[in-house]
Amino acid sequence: MTVSTTGRALVGATAICVTASPAIAAECTNDVFKKIMDRGVISVGVKADYKPWGFRDEDGNLVGMEIDMAKDVAETMGVELELVPVQSSNRMQFLEQGKIDLMIATMSDRTDRREIVGITQPNYYTSGTNILAPKALELDDWEDLRGKPVCGKQGAFYNKIVSERYGAEIVAFTGNAEAKQALRDKKCIAWVYDDSSIMADLASGNYDDYEMPLATEDDNPWGLAVPLAERDCVFGNFMSGMTYNWHQDGTLIELEEKWGIQPTAFLKDKNEKFSDWLAEQ
Repeated sequence: MTVSTTGRALVGATAICVTASPAIAAECTNDVFKKIMDRGVISVGVKADYKPWGFRDEDGNLVGMEIDMAKDVAETMGVELELVPVQSSNRMQFLEQGKIDLMIATMSDRTDRREIVGITQPNYYTSGTNILAPKALELDDWEDLRGKPVCGKQGAFYNKIVSERYGAEIVAFTGNAEAKQALRDKKCIAWVYDDSSIMADLASGNYDDYEMPLATEDDNPWGLAVPLAERDCVFGNFMSGMTYNWHQDGTLIELEEKWGIQPTAFLKDKNEKFSDWLAEQ
């Protein structure tokens, strides 16, 4: 991120804070933000097992798209970065308990989660329904699944969507490993699941003969989070500014390309939406 972008993030955060309502301003203690700046370290919860967003390289270092985002946050704040591995089952609790200051960990933005942690806007990424299928089948439309066996995981909502909308014959298994093995054994023509998980499989190098050929449907945007009490205060507004700038200057699109992630319409649309119209004159 450039110096000018850093400036915009800091100025944007300050401007939002200044224009906040008196009631919100009176409630803002900004304890976590102050703690970060006082100690000169920000602790960020990230995934360590979800390639290519957050995983360990051959030397055991945490790397990935979201780790790069965390590094940019620390650099912009002028503090050191402490990465803390989290899982889907504990990431919100870690933030609630103060074990981390910020969470960037592939979390979908949902109403119930907004009551627990401070999910800032705009959202930075998204995931949705797609399929993993052999390249040899050359599938290119959801209608290609009609009347065909499609592997799925028991209980996943993707199964109902694809069955009712496109007439696929879902063959459900107890786990993802079993479903993907059935795909390899040609018991189905595709595996339907979350596209981010499918992209992680494709990035693993174990599915070179497979692809994710269809347009993702039913997007569920991802949100990074600060402590709930700081969502509408300095820290939350600062992170909103960071995310806005990432979309505007194309940082997230560049990270997508860097980490070999299949381009998403979500990032392209956000980049166009937040573009600086004067810069194009």
